[in-house]
Amino acid sequence: MTEIYISDAIHGDVMADILKNALVHVGYGPGKVNYLDISENIDAVILRAETFTREMIEASPRLKIIARHGVGTDNVDIPAASEKGVWVTSTPGSNSNAVAEHVFALLLSLTRRVVPAANRVLAGTWAEGRGDLIGHELSGRTLGIVGFGAIGKRVAAMAKGFGMRVLASDPAATAADAATAGADLVELDTLYDGADIITLHAPLLPSTRHMISTRELALMKPGAVIINTSRGGLIDEDALVAALTNGTLAGAALDVLESETIDMKDPLSKNRVPLHEVPTLLVTPHIAGQTQEAFQEAGVRSWSDVQAVLAGEPPAFPVNANDLRKVPA
Repeated sequence: MTEIYISDAIHGDVMADILKNALVHVGYGPGKVNYLDISENIDAVILRAETFTREMIEASPRLKIIARHGVGTDNVDIPAASEKGVWVTSTPGSNSNAVAEHVFALLLSLTRRVVPAANRVLAGTWAEGRGDLIGHELSGRTLGIVGFGAIGKRVAAMAKGFGMRVLASDPAATAADAATAGADLVELDTLYDGADIITLHAPLLPSTRHMISTRELALMKPGAVIINTSRGGLIDEDALVAALTNGTLAGAALDVLESETIDMKDPLSKNRVPLHEVPTLLVTPHIAGQTQEAFQEAGVRSWSDVQAVLAGEPPAFPVNANDLRKVPA
């Protein structure tokens, strides 16, 4: 019988369908297993917030596919998978709308002081000190989007609805792409200098790690705001905290932390950001893509690719097609 390992909870409808077709092992909840204890029997993996290492791949003689339930693949040892003839796939676009909406959830929470206002009410305060909670409107402000893929374009569309001017920077984008989305394509330094709000949607690569550090923060407008729903390693967190503490930046909202590159499931135990000491910093636990709609779409796509590969067909959304070593069945 086909055996599948699923690292984290997925949409219930998708899980129900998988259970009809395979023996499922899970890496979460009461039935949680250690992958290496069952790796010899696993034919396919559906992977969310777990790092899948070379050791795990090499301990899986039957493994044919690692299907990422999401977009990023930095938690998979892709060279090791390719060497072993294991497909790696992702679900591009499945959570674009969800992430874009969360950008504005974070942004409005910062600019309209939602969290401190709600906390004051819980503490029993209504009118007293309310003058400290005066916020800023988004209309007329400039949003800078770093990375102009599916999510970046969706963010641009929402920003136009708020009456914002949009700048975009992406080496793969064209001026025509940007114009279609109602954005102006500019160089990164121009974006940093011209935007009131900067939102990051770039992949984490050696070339993008700490792409925002002391130099870039110094280019930004006094009172600028940064949103990061992509990968924590894009921002030098020490430099960010310094800019927030000295008032160079008005605020930052992060859905990701750099410590996730060490431990995706428990990054707080490795985190160095003083979360309780920076009142202008808002952090959520990597939930930008977590909507019922996005979960279902990502689950359907990853399960579909698993079914295709196990049936001897190529997947629809491969990541390593050009590097895959053909291994005899």
